[in-house]
Amino acid sequence: MHKICELYKLFHECLKTFPKLERFTLGNKIENTILEVLELILSASYQPKHQKDETLRKASDKTDLLKYLVRLAHDTKSINIKKYLIAEEKVLEIGRMLGGWIISN
Repeated sequence: MHKICELYKLFHECLKTFPKLERFTLGNKIENTILEVLELILSASYQPKHQKDETLRKASDKTDLLKYLVRLAHDTKSINIKKYLIAEEKVLEIGRMLGGWIISN
């Protein structure tokens, strides 16, 4: 949960410098996807063990999408390389943590 909140804070700062054209399309999509992953993780933390698997897999799928969206933001020069590398590392770390949580269920 902490890592996804850190990612949101980082991206919220990045969104301020997004080009206007991408801010309301790609920027909003990334922001909404981060919030969806946060929602799914929060939901999974309160679910019984037999229901967690599906929710965690959805969160993992959204995290994979997030990885591509962040890369696309870098490719379109919407975020600089420094912020891209930090965001990419955080997304990968979240993905690894979700993978471990899925395996442990």
